[in-house]
Amino acid sequence: MIDYISVFIFLFAVIDPIGTVPVFLAVTARHSEREKRKIALIATLAAAGILIFFVVVGEIILTAMNIPLSAFQIAGGIILFLFALSMIFGESKPEQEVKLATNVSETAIFPLAIPSIASPGAMLAAVLLTENAKYSIFEQLQVTGTLLVVLLIALILMLGASRIHRVIGNSGASVISRVMGLILASVATANTLEGIKMYFAL
Repeated sequence: MIDYISVFIFLFAVIDPIGTVPVFLAVTARHSEREKRKIALIATLAAAGILIFFVVVGEIILTAMNIPLSAFQIAGGIILFLFALSMIFGESKPEQEVKLATNVSETAIFPLAIPSIASPGAMLAAVLLTENAKYSIFEQLQVTGTLLVVLLIALILMLGASRIHRVIGNSGASVISRVMGLILASVATANTLEGIKMYFAL
């Protein structure tokens, strides 16, 4: 049985549904309300497909390349930590990804599905949280279910983006993104230390 709360917080931090709201507003500014709903749904489904792909075959790919999971966990922890630092000290997620929204013809896929929702950090998390040697099939299904819940929250937030933005504004989204970055940095450090421990235990 997984710890639903810690897994949920981890996935919420790397996916950052709240930080997606300003990105969604920026790239759908010229679209009708009906088109916005369609874009939000397509983006969520595409992100779900990408992340579930990493859940199912991520570790298989690593095994085929003869990369021990401990090494991937260390590398993943470092990358997640750097990703978290960029959220804390650098440009926040909304500021970074709004700049990518120059072409609105495929906004559902880019930059919404990738890299806003299915970010590199989320892809790494999908692999780390479903390690075959550490988690049973049932536990991996629980992680996948939690992942889908976070994506559902992202979809709901995008559908209500206009109202949410009026409440929190760009500054509010930036603050929340930085808080999520701090949480993610702590999780990334724990992953790196666990990977080092696993590597030297082999």
